[in-house]
Amino acid sequence: MTTFVLDEKLTADTIAVATLGLCDLRLMNDRRWPWLILVPQRPDKVELHDLTPLDQTMLTFELAMAAQALKSVTACEKINTGALGNIVRQLHVHIIARNSGDPAWPGPVWGHGTSEPYQPEVAEQFALAIRNAL
Repeated sequence: MTTFVLDEKLTADTIAVATLGLCDLRLMNDRRWPWLILVPQRPDKVELHDLTPLDQTMLTFELAMAAQALKSVTACEKINTGALGNIVRQLHVHIIARNSGDPAWPGPVWGHGTSEPYQPEVAEQFALAIRNAL
């Protein structure tokens, strides 16, 4: 049996927030958008349909929890959710807080400009706020 290992790019580009029942919850290290990523802790999963029906249900539940926490912490206008996997094949779901007038509004955030990493203490404060809101 294969063990779950977080993809190297996700490890490099994100900051750990919490471990949920199924997923590793992470913060994208780009302060332009409050952006969470859920990674189901199941090895060798690429697509949503690769998960068992129970894991699909759990992912949906944890996605709703994380989105609600993000909206509560940021008071954003809109939550964008997506599971693309074109670059990082490991199954993961993006949850992004959006507001009219943000740097990419109304378009997608992917490929827009240059990433602006968080200061470590700001990232930890944000992660703590998300954990408290869960």
